Amino acid sequence: MLSAMVRPSAERSIPRLSHRFMRRLPVFVLAGCLAGPALAQIDLRITVPAAPGGAWDQTAHAIEHALVESGTARSVGVINIPGGRGTSGFAEFVSRPAGEPNRLIVLGLPMLAGLARAKPSLAIESATPVARLTAEYFAIAVPAESPIATARDLAEALRGDPAKVTLGGGALGSVDHVLAALLAKAAGAEPARLAYAPFFGPGEMIAALVEGKVAAAIGSLRQFEEQLAAGRLRLIGISSSERLEGVEVPTLIEQGIGLELANWRGVLGPAGMTAAEREVLVETIDRMVRTPLWQAIRRKKGWRDAYLAGDDFAAFLRREQARVTDALRSVGLAK
Repeated sequence: MLSAMVRPSAERSIPRLSHRFMRRLPVFVLAGCLAGPALAQIDLRITVPAAPGGAWDQTAHAIEHALVESGTARSVGVINIPGGRGTSGFAEFVSRPAGEPNRLIVLGLPMLAGLARAKPSLAIESATPVARLTAEYFAIAVPAESPIATARDLAEALRGDPAKVTLGGGALGSVDHVLAALLAKAAGAEPARLAYAPFFGPGEMIAALVEGKVAAAIGSLRQFEEQLAAGRLRLIGISSSERLEGVEVPTLIEQGIGLELANWRGVLGPAGMTAAEREVLVETIDRMVRTPLWQAIRRKKGWRDAYLAGDDFAAFLRREQARVTDALRSVGLAK
């Protein structure tokens, strides 16, 4: 079912166009922007390919709030279309007719995993990359009394026999499963022989880990916080490229495992956009991420800054889709 949530917003003062954007505009367009204030603001609609309340929904409403309150957009509406790990909302978004350029869809790493397992006709290339915004990183935890002291120990155990080292995480084909497959490969093991235990909720997974039913588990830092504080679990590695501020846990890379993976979030525009239409969306998001309001929202949510826009984001998406697809293929979940 499609549910729409549109928050009305009042007209606001128009922000100045960036010099980089102004230089790129033809003279007649630039004159129009200066003469007609409405052209400096847009009415934007954001599709969330998930139910209300989750990380993608929170991202969409954070964008909405930052754009409207800073005067970067005139109005922003948010529409939730859950189902298919994001692919249902993505299919609806890309199937809309041309002529509606002021639209965005929120996506992230789980979307790429979902598309890798979807019909071949549904591909990330069906939309236009606009920007990557934030990132969270994966943590690997073990029981407090586990003989596995480091991520290097875990890699060595996987290399010895991956079928004897059970890794817990989210559902089959989830981003946790992607990291498990990439970890096995980086360790020199065969991902196809990986013993992966899927759980449909963090509580169930963490209980299994505390009880020693799995050797290690993959999740977010927040998921492990309570049991870490209670001394029942230990963290042995983080999937970031560099140590995270305030997190005294070495990265996988520090431990000789050449693997970095972020649970990032970003936005795409519709396909078939003109260069000028795409530039409007890119510049709108660019102005938003530079506002103190967006930075304050991001910090409050605990989201790491991962801003990457336009062509750079497009290149990242191509590499990331290939990596995710290969990882799921290696465990028999993608063709």
